[in-house]
This record gives sequence, C-alpha cells and structure tokens, in this order.
Amino acid sequence: MERALSLLEGLEGLQVTLGAEADRLLVSYHICEYTLEGLETALASQGFHLDNSLLSKLKRALAYFCESVQRRNVAADEPDIKSQQAFMKVYERHLHGDCDETPEEWRGYK
Repeated sequence: MERALSLLEGLEGLQVTLGAEADRLLVSYHICEYTLEGLETALASQGFHLDNSLLSKLKRALAYFCESVQRRNVAADEPDIKSQQAFMKVYERHLHGDCDETPEEWRGYK
C-alpha cells in the first residue's frame, strides 16, 4: 500500500490519502487531467492487483462511464472558434446601419 501511495503522490494534480481501511486509498483529481481507468491501468502495469469481485467491477464500470460522460461534456463547452469566425465574416459583409462613411482614401490617412 505504501508503494502505491508514493507512486500516486508523485503525480502532479493528484491528491492521495490513506483510507479508513488499511487496503484503501482515497484519490482526488481533476477529470480533465486523469481518469480512474488510467490510474488503475498505471497501477496494474506496476504490478498491483485490484479487487476483481463482481461488485468492484460494476462500480469501476460505472465510474468509467461517468468520467467519460463528464470529459465529453467538458469538451462540449469549449467555444467553436471556426463558427464564430464565419459569423464575423457574414456580419462584416451584411449591409447594416453600423458602417463608417469616411471615404476609403481617408481611412488610412494619419
């Protein structure tokens, strides 16, 4: 347990503490930086064995699904720059009452 604790503590942006029971770790992380599946895969590659009971597998599968939905929702909130630029081009070409009536030759004059 101590080895897993020290490995996870070395990761930036990850908070790890010992759980109430001796065989548990409490891990806090930002969903955009880490996933439970990624952390478990990293621990398994270091030789750690996770609880593979049916209940634990179901809990992990639910957590994986919830995290994937959260990550997709965070990505959906990113602004779509291309559509904003297209809107700006249409707005520039659209005839509306908000235009500069200064003659073209005077606009670059300083």
